[in-house]
Amino acid sequence: MAEKKAFYITTTLPYVNAEPHIGFALEIIQADVLARYWREKYGKENVFFNTGSDEHGQKIFEAAQMAGQDTKEYVDHYAETFEKLKGALDLSYDAFIRTSSPEHVRAAQEIWNRCKAKGDIYEKEFEGLYCVGCERYLTERDMVDGKCLIHQTEPKLLKEKNWFFKFSNYEKALLEYLSNREVIIPDWRREEAINFVKEGLEDFSISREKSRLAWGIPVPGDDTQVMYVWFDALTSYISTLGWPSEEGNFKKFWTEGVTVQVAGKDQVRFQSLMWQAMLFSAGLKNTDQIFYHGFINSGGHKMSKSLGNVINPYDLVAKYGTDVTRYLLLRHVHSTEDTDVTDTSLDEWYRANLVNGLGNQVSRIMKLSETYLEKCDVAPYESHGTIATLLSEFNFQRAMDHIWSEITALDVFIQQEKPWESKDKVVINQMVTKLSHIAQSLSIFMPEVSAKIISTISENKKPENLFPRLNA
Repeated sequence: MAEKKAFYITTTLPYVNAEPHIGFALEIIQADVLARYWREKYGKENVFFNTGSDEHGQKIFEAAQMAGQDTKEYVDHYAETFEKLKGALDLSYDAFIRTSSPEHVRAAQEIWNRCKAKGDIYEKEFEGLYCVGCERYLTERDMVDGKCLIHQTEPKLLKEKNWFFKFSNYEKALLEYLSNREVIIPDWRREEAINFVKEGLEDFSISREKSRLAWGIPVPGDDTQVMYVWFDALTSYISTLGWPSEEGNFKKFWTEGVTVQVAGKDQVRFQSLMWQAMLFSAGLKNTDQIFYHGFINSGGHKMSKSLGNVINPYDLVAKYGTDVTRYLLLRHVHSTEDTDVTDTSLDEWYRANLVNGLGNQVSRIMKLSETYLEKCDVAPYESHGTIATLLSEFNFQRAMDHIWSEITALDVFIQQEKPWESKDKVVINQMVTKLSHIAQSLSIFMPEVSAKIISTISENKKPENLFPRLNA
């Protein structure tokens, strides 16, 4: 028998300067689906699913000051709001790493020491335009009309003495890494990364003056500086596995396992270039694969607090429930492109596909089964054939569409056979069997709904409404 594979998957670590938003909910639910699928296929002991909170940097320091709070108390509060997503979204992660934790601090300082020993860290005085929103210095290609491309704000001119990472040392190594079509999904994000390298990599600052920003991990051997937040935070992907210990979880899941990262499309430079260069420098294995999802917009605009169009995942759960929230993000948000979402569209998807779709179908079938069959059993089903292929391509939307095509096909079967007229027990049993297959297919996407359908089949009893109608 072939040796089982070990799989490691991590989200990015959300920056805890505000409440969770729907974009991160999408990312962590996508990662959760993959983790659940791998556990079913390879065993729970062979999957490690990580998330956490990114807690250092100037944005957080300034936000805490504006709120009149101690910085540690501030990040404790917001880290907790992200940890609570586990229950709200029925997440199955194995670890929640906080970058303020002692074990992470040790790992961040160790990777610094390794990169410095390699000759890839040096000190120099630098003057540049700094975007607080991006937490980095900007180049001309990062700005339009003197403003940051992402945040549309004017960067601050800063001059200070910092430590720098020799990013330019790794142009050749990164191009070789990126030549493998498997390392980035979708492929056009890989091309984006390649083009960025070919344009030339500039060494980047990896520290900040402590006198200006005290909230950060101290630079080893220099008590006047703290680490640049990205150099610190990226290390969380391995600190969560117990690194710098090379044994245990790190050996099983990173060194010898299949490593997968899930991130937003604006993260290509950080995840596929800066982080990989750090791994090269520290003599560690590179990430096997990084999947980049698109953004969720609302009403034709990028979500922002100023526009008042931000959708909070907790609000979705309060309105629709956990599994419906998972469904809406997995099926109606494109896996790799930007998607526009509004309150109206969410309501329409819920009514059409769940209330009047799956929910109605379960009620009809189980009412017939309860009336005409003495008992029915959940038919064993290898539910993840086509779905497995689609998940290997990170196509969550098409995987959900595949399940809904089975739901549609079952509706057609019901209309053709008209069991309410024929009362044919064989036909009704076939309907229940097909429904059980659908329920099993849903197990990694909508685990609670899947379990409810399987339970009602086992009890041979029409359930309460799976998806209540919305109040007018």
